[in-house]
Amino acid sequence: MYLVKTPWWLKKLYPQLIWDTKPGARCIYLTFDDGPIPIVTPFVLNILKKHNAKATFFCIGDNVRKHPDVFDEVKKGGHAIGNHTYNHLKGWATDNQTYLENFLQADKILDTPLFRPPYGRIKREQVKLLKQARPDLKIIMWDVLSGDFDIALNRDESLNNVLKNVQDGSIVLFHDSIKAFHKIEYVLPLVLEHFSKEGYTFETLNASNI
Repeated sequence: MYLVKTPWWLKKLYPQLIWDTKPGARCIYLTFDDGPIPIVTPFVLNILKKHNAKATFFCIGDNVRKHPDVFDEVKKGGHAIGNHTYNHLKGWATDNQTYLENFLQADKILDTPLFRPPYGRIKREQVKLLKQARPDLKIIMWDVLSGDFDIALNRDESLNNVLKNVQDGSIVLFHDSIKAFHKIEYVLPLVLEHFSKEGYTFETLNASNI
């Protein structure tokens, strides 16, 4: 069970986390978790380039170690980089010190103030520890969940999750993973085409908009 559209009350409950951005710029913020992965991440980069779109990639440290050439392509494309821990740890199932150390291990490679907890699961104590370790840290969640990871969801349902719920300032969550590839190769081009025609731009998350 998961929420496609993050409700207002959840955003109020965790105000220290960033769920969306202020509307007004007619801009959407696409984010991709779990890469970099050969074939999948390059596909995403190619589609983004075709639409003159920028995005934010929350990378797993160990995947960066395994695929440094793919990671370099993300950076060369002018996209933003975020930390997604070194081993994709679920905060709720991990002791605080282990979680912190895993975050720092990834931070040595990624060196970014942006962080997204895997599965969106992080304890309040972990939020505090990470921000103490890196005072400029911004913990990024999402406003719209595409559901591209859900094997029970078909491609059109995933597409509709995005088309029906995105609005100005939305942070949209996709995955550049093997598991999600079947959906995003269909959904991502259509999302970019639809919102481009509506006059939206696609930008990276950075200090000026979060």
